[in-house]
Amino acid sequence: MSAPLADRLRPQKIEDIVGQKHLLGEGKPLGNIIKSGELPNMVFYGPSGVGKTTLAGIIAKATDRCLVKLNGTTAGTADIKEAIAKLDTFLAPNGILLYLDEIQYFNKKQQQTLLEYIENGAITLIASTTENPYFYVYNAILSRSTVFEFKSVPAEEIERAVVRAFGFLSEERKETYEIEDGVVAYISRSCGGDVRKAMNAVELCCLAASGGNEKRVTLETASALTQKSAMKYDRDGDEHYDIVSAYQKSMRGSDPDAALHYLARLLEAGDLPSACRRLLVCACEDVGLAYPQIIPTVKAAVDIAMAVGLPEARIPLADAVILVCNSPKSNSGACAIDAAMADVQKGLTGPVPRQLQNKHYDGEDNPNKGQNYKYAHSFPNHWVKQQYLPDAIKDRVYYEFGDNKNEQAAKEYWSRTKK
Repeated sequence: MSAPLADRLRPQKIEDIVGQKHLLGEGKPLGNIIKSGELPNMVFYGPSGVGKTTLAGIIAKATDRCLVKLNGTTAGTADIKEAIAKLDTFLAPNGILLYLDEIQYFNKKQQQTLLEYIENGAITLIASTTENPYFYVYNAILSRSTVFEFKSVPAEEIERAVVRAFGFLSEERKETYEIEDGVVAYISRSCGGDVRKAMNAVELCCLAASGGNEKRVTLETASALTQKSAMKYDRDGDEHYDIVSAYQKSMRGSDPDAALHYLARLLEAGDLPSACRRLLVCACEDVGLAYPQIIPTVKAAVDIAMAVGLPEARIPLADAVILVCNSPKSNSGACAIDAAMADVQKGLTGPVPRQLQNKHYDGEDNPNKGQNYKYAHSFPNHWVKQQYLPDAIKDRVYYEFGDNKNEQAAKEYWSRTKK
């Protein structure tokens, strides 16, 4: 069984890598470091299929180091020690470059094992991860490494790799491919910045192409084989949290087009619960008291969505998202409860004022007999001045009226009433 096309076509020189111009372009930092021959320990952070593993191999070759590849999902401490055993042998005369892929799957103890060797210079470490290294990589490793962020490859750069891939397969398979207009652009655009996915799509298109030695690759074939390939989503990974964050921030920012885009990504991934939960939170947190009637309205839309399920759930959710985006905004309620909770967490509480306590027997030692509670409805405008907060924080103000029409009307009413 032959290796995947992405491996057979893996670039052998930095110039052949598509994308990452911000790191490898003329005069850029990582390119200059590689040329210097003096390698620091590095962490490559970014999505799959953007050249992290490829670049590690090129670096090892350019610096004449023995490349040892390990993967955090399968490797352990014993594998690290086995790699170290190659030091000072004819297998690694110029030292070892240890490429540890998916380092986030190494636990703290396993990562600590690396410290001794990278600290004394026995090995040079290049660790790669698709997750935020500042959350998943042990601090002592990070403090001894330089982090480089790899980015999704733009479609126009992937086109170069796609054209090259079709040419390579034509030579390898001794077949001629007639590529319909739009196929290269479609594959490049649909792979979501992942060059490996683009290579896989090219290989599938060639295998599925019809004809004899002169085969035709149609846009219809490419569309069928690359559909949904741009969808990157992991419910436990950074991509999930980035999308739900962008979804809520777009609603808060009153941008219905962006909010609908991120809603579509959540629904395409089948993550109906996250789409509903963030929508409910946004209605309460970001619209809130500026338009309080929105809360039961959004709740009804969410109930409908959960009842009918996908794909129909998209319709009530889209309605609710657009309503949230176009509504006036106020976070006064969220700010008020946050301020109140901050005091409680600091221990600023104290006994409930006597007039608010549940009625119970006054002991002989209580000099102030009786509850002395004033029933608000017995007074004009259903309000009477009375202390409600505990003595220790009796003058605290948590809620500030928002500047929207609804809250300003309430402010004016209570200002008149309390005078």
